[in-house]
Amino acid sequence: MISQTSPIDSPQTDNLLGVVIVSFNSSDVIIPCLQSLIESSHQALRIVVVDNASPDNTIELIERWAGQLVESGRLSFDIITSNEKEFPNDAKAHSVTIFRNHRNSGYAGACNIGFQLLYCNSKILNYWILNPDCVVLPDTAINAQKAIDKNPEYSLMGGRINFTEPANSIQSDGGQVNMWTGRCRNIHQGLPQDSTPYPELSEIDYCPGAHFFVSRTFYEMTGGMQDDYFLYFEEIDWAFRRGELPLQYCHHSEVFHQGGTSIGSRTMYNRASAFSNYFNFRNRILFLIRFHPLGIPTAYAYSMALIARLCLYRAWDEAYGAFCGLHQLPPPKNIKKRLQQTNATFLKNAFVET
Repeated sequence: MISQTSPIDSPQTDNLLGVVIVSFNSSDVIIPCLQSLIESSHQALRIVVVDNASPDNTIELIERWAGQLVESGRLSFDIITSNEKEFPNDAKAHSVTIFRNHRNSGYAGACNIGFQLLYCNSKILNYWILNPDCVVLPDTAINAQKAIDKNPEYSLMGGRINFTEPANSIQSDGGQVNMWTGRCRNIHQGLPQDSTPYPELSEIDYCPGAHFFVSRTFYEMTGGMQDDYFLYFEEIDWAFRRGELPLQYCHHSEVFHQGGTSIGSRTMYNRASAFSNYFNFRNRILFLIRFHPLGIPTAYAYSMALIARLCLYRAWDEAYGAFCGLHQLPPPKNIKKRLQQTNATFLKNAFVET
């Protein structure tokens, strides 16, 4: 496991890196994530936590944690709301800003809010998207910045994502997508991190959303992520809109990721939840409509086979969620109820509520 007691070097505030973290019911994971970030060596970070109207005490926990560090001069801290447009740029050390979203804008929508806030600071030329259940090493940020300095003309840059548990196990070295089935695969998943070579850049189709970097140039070119996915496939869509700007991979920018903590994503030991399946199967088809329509028939057949397998396991809720998503139907009642409870923009934007 990662030690969080490394000595903190004074960050260089003339070379800023913006960090966007989307939180939703993240009270059990957000503090270790933030603590590891402010222990980053040599690299000043402007951290924006966009909270998607969490009903838990995520914001209160961050306030309490930050208060102690502000007093010691190690951190600048602010909370802003959707009614405020000014973003504090004058911090002399690491800074954390909470954006208190009044609704659940989904992953992409919340990321776009974070980008808009960080974009106001012209000194921030690169953005780092990080899941709240990730913990970083002290040199993760500076290693990424060094890689960017060598090749500043890029679109998205990934790094190694390791499982927190089991130990010494890779979650992803980048992503691959099959354009005939829509199936996404994490490169090197489950292999030992201490003996597995880093991937060739030619193997990587996209950078998984738990941990990757974005150039300001690419953000200006695309205007951010497509937010109609709400959850899943946003980062894949974004990578496929990169044009002539290449992907990059940083060999020594690693994080440890717990995974699936708030949405029930599939892990090495658990099936995906009905909520996760609904958006995964829905967005698989939406992605292919946009980038490879010829693959829709085979992707449909592949998806129906997966749903049939869930039925064989008597995983009825998971199968029905996947079926509704695949056919672009409104979410089942249990999923719709969950979205309504958080005032999710998905219901307002994708379907007429009844």
